Amino acid sequence: MDITQKITKELGIKPWQAEAVINLIDEGNTIPFIARYRKEATGALDDEILRRFDERLKYLRSLEERKQTVISSIESQGKLTDELLAKLEQAETVVAVEDIYRPYKPKRRTRAMIAREKGLEGLATYIMSQDATVSVPEEALKYLNEEHEVNEADTAIKLALDIIAGDISDDADIRTWIRTLTAKEGVLITSVVPAVKAELEASGERSVYENYFEFAEKVDGLPGHRILAINRGENEKVLSVKLEAPVDKIEGRLFKDLKSSANKVTQQYIEEAASDAYKRLIAPSIETEIRNELTLGAQEGAIKIFASNLEQLLMQPPIGGKTVLGWDPAFRTGCKLAVVDATGKILDTTVIYPTAPQNKVKEAKLTLAKLVKKYDIDIISVGNGTASRESEQIIAEFIKEYDQGLYANPKKQLQYVIVNEAGASVYSASKLATEEYPDLDVGERSSASIARRLQDPLAELVKIDPRSIGVGQYQHDMDQKRLAEALGAVVEDCVNSVGVDLNTASASLLEYVSGISKPIAANIVKYREENGRFDSRKQLLKVAKLGPKAFEQCAGFLRIRDGKEALDCTAVHPESYDAARKILEIMGYKPSDIITGVAKGISESLSSKNKLQEKFGSKHGNSKSDRPSMKQLAEAANIGEYTLKDILNEIEKPGRDPREEAEAPLLRSDVLEISDLRPDMELKGTVRNIVDFGAFVDIGVHQDGLVHISELSDKFVKHPLDVVKVGDVVNVRVLSVDEKRKKIALSMKKKR
Repeated sequence: MDITQKITKELGIKPWQAEAVINLIDEGNTIPFIARYRKEATGALDDEILRRFDERLKYLRSLEERKQTVISSIESQGKLTDELLAKLEQAETVVAVEDIYRPYKPKRRTRAMIAREKGLEGLATYIMSQDATVSVPEEALKYLNEEHEVNEADTAIKLALDIIAGDISDDADIRTWIRTLTAKEGVLITSVVPAVKAELEASGERSVYENYFEFAEKVDGLPGHRILAINRGENEKVLSVKLEAPVDKIEGRLFKDLKSSANKVTQQYIEEAASDAYKRLIAPSIETEIRNELTLGAQEGAIKIFASNLEQLLMQPPIGGKTVLGWDPAFRTGCKLAVVDATGKILDTTVIYPTAPQNKVKEAKLTLAKLVKKYDIDIISVGNGTASRESEQIIAEFIKEYDQGLYANPKKQLQYVIVNEAGASVYSASKLATEEYPDLDVGERSSASIARRLQDPLAELVKIDPRSIGVGQYQHDMDQKRLAEALGAVVEDCVNSVGVDLNTASASLLEYVSGISKPIAANIVKYREENGRFDSRKQLLKVAKLGPKAFEQCAGFLRIRDGKEALDCTAVHPESYDAARKILEIMGYKPSDIITGVAKGISESLSSKNKLQEKFGSKHGNSKSDRPSMKQLAEAANIGEYTLKDILNEIEKPGRDPREEAEAPLLRSDVLEISDLRPDMELKGTVRNIVDFGAFVDIGVHQDGLVHISELSDKFVKHPLDVVKVGDVVNVRVLSVDEKRKKIALSMKKKR
């Protein structure tokens, strides 16, 4: 089965779709471009399937390359047979290829090699022969050799058994069924390292790994978060870990399989060699392989959750048209404030000290009152880091006093919101932040970032390495290259889904646009600074290093407001401008009607059963379906129906923002303490993070509560991501509160 057939079967798509995607990828097209502008070619495959396709294509091509390398190596040794070639060609994983290659792979000197060098291969062959009649010790006397230090029959036998054990270990079929059986029936056992146990007992402290001090669970079905927790505990030298395989069953089958080569004379020796092969050579490597597979599987699962959480965080709706006070909470160094206007411009910065050890609450509130009055602040955006809850308490008190008119007659209702500040400190100390705000210190940049995260989460968060945005689990324990690739793809998809304003976007945002590299993004900003705003997408071709291919990939995702070309403010690709104009002409509109909003009536025109009959005749009669009309319109514009639908959507709502469909952040004006919580209390909260075993929800107290997976819904939930996403505003009920351990159990089930 070739690569195209394999991917077709795995993804459940048509062969022609697979061939089209492979051709498009090989031509240098990006996934966002293919997903958005090549729907006719792919049958409208979405970006999620295309990402999976791309990953699988790379893996399978890498597998084919490895196969060819292995085949060439074995062939150069003069050992390639038709049977061996067929096995390699049928291998579906790199592990299977390596198992087959194992006997032919150059390796360090083994005990089996040394035994062969000493001339014991003949004795090994004799032991494995069904025709053996002379006792093995007697036969071994023929192989004594003082020069090779084989002076006794027992030594000769031991060396011969090393050869047999090596051959058994190198048998691909044997390794495959042992690996499969161990993965199915093996048990992962963990225990606390004795020295750590003694230390904990002496100090009276508790460990985060307590659940694994005496732990055993079958490998098959072991949840990913447990695997990663165990790995971390082992790396920190807190846990001792071993994989217990079904040894009796494995050795029993080994002996049974090898009996065809044995008789009464040789049986005990073959069993001894088989046992040695398993315990010394096969078991350790199989344990390593299975644990690596478990880790890779767990990492992939965790990366998937991280990616999903990141996407949800990036796609939270922006709160536009508001003046925001960014509040970066802290204790000793004070809380840094930055006032940012509705366009993102920093108006003012300062530092207040309402938290310990200074506790200058009164002075802080007076400063807040002055800022609110001077800049007409709408919302206070508070980072969720150190001292955030203490800051939140002060803000809630201030808002209550402000509403009561203690500082001035309130112009409006002042509110606050907690935002995820992960990565803010990384950004504020970065070269990018220094270039963006050269006159601000680290704290001021951080508070400005916290304000802007509320105004436009996507535009602000792209400035930060996605790995520094803490919405995952065990992200620091993963393959960082794989994690970076997966998260980078998420950011790329989000940016291109939303679209980017060419005249205001930062280089950080532009470099995630399809077809735009980091140098090209910098060149776009440089061109803008030197020549002023872009008036049309065509001007992009004047940017250094941005050639026709890059233009093709990026143009449709870049927006120009109030430009020379009305279609430049939409997601319609320049290659389809003629078709869009033709459609507008047929429907009785002008391109300028897109800007004024007149063209929003195009759907009503299409839904009228007589409108297009006037244009194309009435051969379709009085069908209620608008498909004949759509088909005729597509033919008239010389485009496919997928492209037609996308163009019509853009004409209806130019530059639409998919984030508008998401639920807005939960704004607050008061705060609770954990001591205020009681079982059965019902609250509103914001989902802050999602993990395998549940969702953490901010309910406005000092600690996020956990909605365990079993409490997410009245129905069975396979994974939390099936029910909730980061940023969701949810109704929860308090199940229990442990103030001492700061643990809050919540439920989203209906009260019975």
